[in-house]
Amino acid sequence: MNTAAVKRDAIVLIPACSNFVGRHPSHTVQRKYADAVFYGSNCTPLFFPAMGSELNVNVLLDNVHGVFLSGSPSNVDAGLYGEHVSHPHLPQDPLRDGVTLPLIRAAVARGIPILGVCRGFQEINVAFGGTLHQAVHELDEFGDHREDKNVELDDQYGPAHPLTLVEGGLLRHITGKSETKVNSLHGQGINKLGAGLIAEAYAPDGLIEAFRIAEHPNFGMAVQWHPEWKMKEHPDSLALFDAFGQACRNFALHLSNISA
Repeated sequence: MNTAAVKRDAIVLIPACSNFVGRHPSHTVQRKYADAVFYGSNCTPLFFPAMGSELNVNVLLDNVHGVFLSGSPSNVDAGLYGEHVSHPHLPQDPLRDGVTLPLIRAAVARGIPILGVCRGFQEINVAFGGTLHQAVHELDEFGDHREDKNVELDDQYGPAHPLTLVEGGLLRHITGKSETKVNSLHGQGINKLGAGLIAEAYAPDGLIEAFRIAEHPNFGMAVQWHPEWKMKEHPDSLALFDAFGQACRNFALHLSNISA
C-alpha cells in the first residue's frame, strides 16, 4: 500500500503520560504507539497532555473518532479501586489517572471506539469498577509476567507465552485464531473484572489478558500485552489495529451523516 495516499480522516486521541525528560517535567507519548495508530489503524493520532481532572474531556471528544490508551511505566493508583499502593517505589501518574478514567467513561457513553494496551487495559478495567493485582508475580497461582530488563528490547518484547482466545469472542473473530502467542511486560494484572466487561483471552495461568466492553455499540477492546511492538511483523497485531481503525472510520462517517 502507498501510505502517502491514505487520507487518515479519522482522528484518534492518545493521552500522554506525565513524567520527566531529564530533569524537566514533560508530557510524553512513545513513538511506537503513535506509529501503531498511524500505520496500523490508518488514522491520525492526536496527543493531549495529562492535565489531571481539571481537563474537560468532552472538549476533546467533540472532535475525535477514537481513543487509544497506551502502555506506560507507571501504575494506576490503587486508591482508585479501594486499596493502598503496595509498592510505592514504583512510578505513579496521578495526572494521567485524572484524565483517562473520566475520558474512558465519556467516550464509551458517546459510542466512540476505544482500544487499550497494557496500562490502558488496566485503566479501562478500573474505570468500570474492576480491581487489579498489584504484583501478579507475588501470587502463588500466577506466573511472573514481567520482562527481563537486562536483555535487549527485542528480547523483552519477544513472544513470552501462549494465549487462549475465548470461543465466540471478538478477538477470535478479528484474528481468525483460537490461540496465539504474545509478549509479556507487566507486573500488575486483573483481579476482579469490571462490570460490563467480558474476558476475551487468558494466559496459561488463568490471568485475563484481553476483554471487550459488552455494551459498546462500536468497538471497545483492551489487551494486556503490547501488540504495537513491531506490529508489521505480526499479523494478529495488524488485524487488531486494522479493526480498531475501521471502527474509527465508521464512527467518523456516522458523525458526518448526522451533521449533513
